[in-house]
Amino acid sequence: MKFDDLLSQYTVPLKEKEIVKGRIVKILKSTVLVDLGLKSEGELSIDEFSDPDELKEGNEVYVYLEKLEDKEGKPVISKKQADFLLRWDKIKEKYEKGEPVDIKVKKKVKGGLMVEVFGLPAFLPGSQVDIKPVLNQDALIGQTLKAKIIQVNYPKQNIVVSRRELLEEEIQKKREALLKKIKVGDVVTARVKSLADFGAFVEIDGVDALLHVSDISWNKVVHPSEVLSIDQEIKVKILAIDEKSFRITVGMKQLQPHPWDVIEEKYPVGSRVKGRVTSLAEYGAFVELEKGIEGLIHVSEMSWTRTIHHPSQILKVGQEVEAVVLHVDKENRRISLGLKQTMPDPWSMVDEKFKIGEKVIGKIRSYKEFGAFVELDEGIEGLIPTTEISWTKRIKHPKEVFKKGQKVEAVITEIDKINRRITLSVKRLKEDPLEMFIKEYKVGDTLKVRIIDTPKAGLVVGLPYGLEGFIPNSLIARDENRKRIEHKIGEEIEVKISEIDKEKRRIVLNERAVKEELVKAETKEEIEPIATAGPKSKEKKRKYTIGEKIKKQKKGSE
Repeated sequence: MKFDDLLSQYTVPLKEKEIVKGRIVKILKSTVLVDLGLKSEGELSIDEFSDPDELKEGNEVYVYLEKLEDKEGKPVISKKQADFLLRWDKIKEKYEKGEPVDIKVKKKVKGGLMVEVFGLPAFLPGSQVDIKPVLNQDALIGQTLKAKIIQVNYPKQNIVVSRRELLEEEIQKKREALLKKIKVGDVVTARVKSLADFGAFVEIDGVDALLHVSDISWNKVVHPSEVLSIDQEIKVKILAIDEKSFRITVGMKQLQPHPWDVIEEKYPVGSRVKGRVTSLAEYGAFVELEKGIEGLIHVSEMSWTRTIHHPSQILKVGQEVEAVVLHVDKENRRISLGLKQTMPDPWSMVDEKFKIGEKVIGKIRSYKEFGAFVELDEGIEGLIPTTEISWTKRIKHPKEVFKKGQKVEAVITEIDKINRRITLSVKRLKEDPLEMFIKEYKVGDTLKVRIIDTPKAGLVVGLPYGLEGFIPNSLIARDENRKRIEHKIGEEIEVKISEIDKEKRRIVLNERAVKEELVKAETKEEIEPIATAGPKSKEKKRKYTIGEKIKKQKKGSE
């Protein structure tokens, strides 16, 4: 039925519950007076006029006649009801067919937006404005949008519309159309729609696809905004399609060759490269050679001459450095770099500068319990082991003898070029006192010594050439009661050399043997005269015990 035909049904005669035509005769502050040709004018609320252009005196307007007269004799009319009835068939038709309609956003109300459909007020819930939440709904006021009528209540004259439902249907159609023409591996044009920490959403023929941040570039991308911008057109490769969920995943970096594919050709071992220090770790420094390619300078490869405990000792983040490629691991994507290799290796000429047996002078740089480190030349250090400091003194730590910065003379005993070690000795500057002792003395010789210590295990005595000897308890002289004779530090005694162990550098002495020989000799001297004399002489001669003889000998030596 046409709109004009519909109007003709409600024009004449004037009956209640019908649409009639009137004329605006006066516009007041909140009401509008309408002449219907009756004895009294009808009144309309000014709020029933959604279009300001209709509010003009003399304009014709269609109203719904509820009653011909009320108690005051005035007709009861409604423009809102007339508008609804006049447009109801059209609204019903669009609703039943599910066809889209134009809606005009009028204002924001609680829970959504008030819109107009064919001039009638309708409600657009906030959840139905778009597929995604719209944070600024005020920006839509005054706009004309496409929507679907999803609910109509004739008695209450309520109309509810949804833009979201229409958008979802449109997207579904676009998805189905797109899936028919694309496949994994295709390269297509896309438009950047939005950016997030995890990636970017791009639009392909109106359908959203995800470009993950890890698939933007072979280089490290912290946030997509570093590379992309909203509405930017880009080429992407289809990586995956989930037909059930209609999810499409795309990538950008897959359109470019991977930098590591030609890494061995681009960075051959031994080549010099330049880069920027990006980060420091306890074990080394990471250097960016190009976007997506980093190498590691291990702390052991930073200096020929210094012990580097942390790369911050010589490098800082952002610093430009030159290095040498030491190793390329294409499979595990690792490049080992060397900083010290850019400088001459002081150890390369070490065997020409230094010879075993040669005397050298150096400066004490540091020491540990096991020895002292001596700087012999720039970048070259030697080690004096603690055992090579003295032939005769028992050195527990080099600091007992040396000070840092002190100049010392030593002799080179070993050169290990491969392991970069030079072993030095201070004690070998002089002849081994043990060898000198052996030249002069042998096992069985008797000599006088002075006690310098009395440990529980025996006696320590001083020997010629600064050596020390040891008398174990079992070899200390005994008295007549077979008890060990007690000695004091500083006391001089006579001993025999019992053992000389060159390997262990130990000299064992025997006091007991000397005393026993002395007793035997004196006893023999006393017995012989008695044997030659008669019985009378034998009675007169006093006999001495062994203990008394030892004491007598000890007293004589004092």
